[in-house]
Amino acid sequence: MISAGEEFINKTKYQNMNLSDQMRGVLPPPLQMPFPDNGEVIALPEWDKITFSEKDIITLINLRQSVRNYQEKNISLPELSYLLWCTQGVKEVISNIATRRTVPSAGARHALETVLLVNKVEGLEAGIYRYLSMEHQLGVLKRDNFIVNDIVKASFGQDFIRHSAVTFIWIAVIYRMKWRYGERAYRYIFLDAGHVAQNLYLAAEAIDCGVCAIAAFSDDELNSLLNLDGKEQFVIYMATLGKKI
Repeated sequence: MISAGEEFINKTKYQNMNLSDQMRGVLPPPLQMPFPDNGEVIALPEWDKITFSEKDIITLINLRQSVRNYQEKNISLPELSYLLWCTQGVKEVISNIATRRTVPSAGARHALETVLLVNKVEGLEAGIYRYLSMEHQLGVLKRDNFIVNDIVKASFGQDFIRHSAVTFIWIAVIYRMKWRYGERAYRYIFLDAGHVAQNLYLAAEAIDCGVCAIAAFSDDELNSLLNLDGKEQFVIYMATLGKKI
């Protein structure tokens, strides 16, 4: 009997790719999930004015490890701006079809969106926000001091989420990748999530923060909490972040 994992590998092999919508001449999907015109938006400050560690890249790589214990201390809004830029910052829009960003992505599709669980960020109330990468802004989804309890529960009780300054929740918008790659998009989207998480680890080291990536969570519970259908849009990866002790 073929396992689900083996079936996934077989059905997403390159030679099994079907004609994609791009090949059929279908117009590309939006480069960003829509945000309501009347939704509250917060401008992010310039991130390059913060104080960075003087450690070189080799040192940062050597220091990189998963950190689950954090100070009960805020990170600043410019620091959050910097972290968002390092993980999903848009450097160039290519003919409104693709973007070049601070991380690699198959075919420059960048089919991820960043949702933030904010606990301790100066100038932001606790709650759920979405990074609007094309504008480098934050969209307010829900101000709520208690939503963290639901996120922890959906993450099988991993209580260090509660003590993070911010938890990054990456959402896959799968058609943005499937438009070009068909079923093989499901392979590429997981690779892309890894690229983003590693950038977060290294960027965090430069501002004396620690990160812990999380892949253990209830897909259905998290998707429901974030109003995602679980098919076209779904949580793919998470990572907590806070000031190191």
